Amino acid sequence: MHTIILQPEIDQRSGVGKVASRIGIESEALTFNTADNLLSIIGNLTESSPLHCVLVDEAQFLTKQQVRQLSDVCDLLDIPVLAYGLRTDFQGNLFEGSQHLLAWADSLCEIKTICHCGRKATMVLRIDEQGRAIKMGNQVQIGGNDRYISVCRLHFKRGMSQRSVDELPLLDAQPLAGQ
Repeated sequence: MHTIILQPEIDQRSGVGKVASRIGIESEALTFNTADNLLSIIGNLTESSPLHCVLVDEAQFLTKQQVRQLSDVCDLLDIPVLAYGLRTDFQGNLFEGSQHLLAWADSLCEIKTICHCGRKATMVLRIDEQGRAIKMGNQVQIGGNDRYISVCRLHFKRGMSQRSVDELPLLDAQPLAGQ
């Protein structure tokens, strides 16, 4: 199948036009910026050969308009679009792209990550070089495991109220409210 991988140009961790997983799998990608019309780009690609699927990496960086354009790729060009990205930033706020994907997507499939306590990780903490949670700053700062850790909501709240991620207490044996 002929698939195109789209990657925001802001994310160059693996190099320009390259997407890589943490386990080492990598592929070439077509980069885009917030001003690009993704429907036009994908439409132009289909003129030379049939396109069977579009995969968007780091979809949280899409704009509202680009999410709409990707829905048009599905509806008008009849090409499935798979978009992968974070739901929230390091302060617990929705990214623009994530907000509109949540509203417009035909289906959502959550990839589960586990917090250090064993609970489902739904949040991320941005950390500094000393492992302290960063509470303020620009929404977008590209980084990997050296800058972000996945945590459950409880440890997100604790991390945002404490100085160091090392100080995050593990869940004790007492049940939490609602459990």
